[in-house]
Amino acid sequence: MTAMQIIFLIVAAVTLGGALMIATSRRMMHTVLWLVLTLMGVAVLFALLQANFFSVVQVLVYIGAIAILILFGVMLTRRSMVDAGESLVHKNWWVVAVVIALLFAAIVISIQPWGAAHTPLVELMEFKEPISDLGEALVDPAAYLIPFEVSSVLLLAVMVAAIYIAVDRKGGKS
Repeated sequence: MTAMQIIFLIVAAVTLGGALMIATSRRMMHTVLWLVLTLMGVAVLFALLQANFFSVVQVLVYIGAIAILILFGVMLTRRSMVDAGESLVHKNWWVVAVVIALLFAAIVISIQPWGAAHTPLVELMEFKEPISDLGEALVDPAAYLIPFEVSSVLLLAVMVAAIYIAVDRKGGKS
């Protein structure tokens, strides 16, 4: 086993563990922090694949913007959320866990005969990503300008809604 494969296995285990903790965590703040860890693991996996641009975008956009936005939203609305006191875990959770384990085993068994699953990783040749083309596409009205602006307006609306919900209103006054 090479060092690259060992690093991949460690990062993959941490990423999957973070994803599992997202699904099982009871507190919203902890869920957001596990989400940040999972997204960081995905960024490291992009870096291992030598997709440097996607790794940086993963850190800047998903961790630096979206996860922090969710974190601020949780922090602003914490007082308005009431804990129901009930368990958030379904009583038959083990059935889902067994099905997931069986599906994972089926995938592993079906991949084993495939010859490419056992080949070692090779260094990719140097590839110059046309980042300037992506930048032009983000500001071109015929390409991605409209979805880019719609997503920014949506994120702004979420922040305004979180602030509105978090404001204590007493007697109709804010």
